[in-house]
Amino acid sequence: MNYQEEALKLHKKLRGKLEIKPRVAVNDRESLSLAYTPGVAQPCLEIQKTPSLSFELTRRWNTVAVITDGTAVLGLGDIGPEAGMPVMEGKCVLFKEFGDVDAIPLCIRSKDTDEIVRTVSLLAGSFGGINLEDISAPRCFEIERRLREICDIPVFHDDQHGTAVVVLAAIKNSLRLAGKDMGGIKVVINGAGSAGIAIGKLLLDAGVKDLILCDRFGAICECMDCLNPEQKIMSERTNPRRITGRLDLVMKGADVFIGVSAPNAVSRDMISSMADKSVVFAMANPVPEIMPDEAKAAGAYIVGSGRSDFANQINNVLAFPGIFRGALDAGASEINREMLLSASDAIAATVSADELTPEYVIPAAFDRRVHRAVAEAVAGCAEKTGVARRV
Repeated sequence: MNYQEEALKLHKKLRGKLEIKPRVAVNDRESLSLAYTPGVAQPCLEIQKTPSLSFELTRRWNTVAVITDGTAVLGLGDIGPEAGMPVMEGKCVLFKEFGDVDAIPLCIRSKDTDEIVRTVSLLAGSFGGINLEDISAPRCFEIERRLREICDIPVFHDDQHGTAVVVLAAIKNSLRLAGKDMGGIKVVINGAGSAGIAIGKLLLDAGVKDLILCDRFGAICECMDCLNPEQKIMSERTNPRRITGRLDLVMKGADVFIGVSAPNAVSRDMISSMADKSVVFAMANPVPEIMPDEAKAAGAYIVGSGRSDFANQINNVLAFPGIFRGALDAGASEINREMLLSASDAIAATVSADELTPEYVIPAAFDRRVHRAVAEAVAGCAEKTGVARRV
């Protein structure tokens, strides 16, 4: 199938992948008076007295805004907010299909950080959560940080944290098979943008001690003066031996390689230079850093990518619907690190010991068990960490 041509036909036919349907029938004077005036005045007055009742008396509790400025859409780059709308609609479809979360796409005509933060913060009272999507780095870090500070609902950048959660789950199961310990492995991440930095942070939280982050110039070290603020912070937490040099040097002896960078950035020789029972997650899309079959032929023990036509697809859909489902069910004020780690544990645990093989270290995208497990784990963790407002 030519997915590009068929997708265009589908979008022309549907004229949008979303619609709004009422949850109440309005077919006579009595039902109209209850759903709208005069009866609707009473819930309005109750919310005026106690604003938090908006989570009980409206659909706010189950509604998420999917927000982009169109600057980093899929592998297409800065294509603008209107051009990003088909992706945002698709994201909303996934929210509903896998998490029963109502999601609304909001594409903002601005690249100004202050304008985006102010716009989203002013709209936050209509939603139970904010999902930031396809916003370029390093602006995405500041936008998320500032919104988390001023909003009383979860703010989640899926390109960062959704990716990190799924990668960590896949690594946990890979290490079970390889007989290795999180604290004893060497990890190399190629790509120092939003996904690479978020993956690195979560792996450090999970116990990885030897982690090297690379950009197109090679290993990132705190001695470098060309780093953005987020890269600078990571340079102080990573690369403990202060290794310098290009990716081919850095990958020697590595137990795990994670690629969130560019097509064909890794050669067979680089894979061959890694440690025994190496794990390779080459996730550049649609063309990975190295094709999975080539990585296997070069000696990699476990291989994953972002593609659905190879084993071990690293797909964010395993994470974000369940994370938001759990956060909304708990009425969480935020999605914290503990909730992300619990989500990763839940995804990993969905693959039983009997199911676990080098070709199956992460559940399939359509495994419905995953989303329920993630939601329950996240809701429970929200309560334990004191951010749940509804128990």
